[in-house]
Amino acid sequence: MHCPFCRHADTRVSDSRAAEDGATIRRRRVCSSCDRKFTTVEQVVLHVVKRSGVLEPFSREKVIKGVSKACQGRPVTPDQLAALGQEVEETLRASGSAEIPAEQVGVAILKPLAQLDKNFESVEDFAREIDDLKIAAGAQELPIGNEPKPPSQKKHEQAAQEPLIG
Repeated sequence: MHCPFCRHADTRVSDSRAAEDGATIRRRRVCSSCDRKFTTVEQVVLHVVKRSGVLEPFSREKVIKGVSKACQGRPVTPDQLAALGQEVEETLRASGSAEIPAEQVGVAILKPLAQLDKNFESVEDFAREIDDLKIAAGAQELPIGNEPKPPSQKKHEQAAQEPLIG
């Protein structure tokens, strides 16, 4: 860390404390060259891991914008959207991971969204049902393309394979 006064590269930490929200760390530093003190604030940068594997910095504004579109025409205020965005970010930071899968961001949005507007409670239930189906499917996984076919489809495929000229 460079001293902001003399630009010397060697500084030492004299005091370190977590901020009230727990998301940042406040450090008091002393420059070894000019002996002046200064404060730094450090914060972990959250990254969202997209399905394609691309990393993107987490954006509370992007969450608010998406939820705002979902709530168009609903009685939701900008203050409520801001509070939802903060709650989602706090939930993701509480996970302790710096890289969050995009699906986890979506799941973190569902609960506060359902509390914000009761019309979205069914969305949370739907997400739970999807998770239950994924778990059930994992127990009896079939390779893609090997799903059982209805009898009528089997007959149609056999007829298509027989030569037309005999």
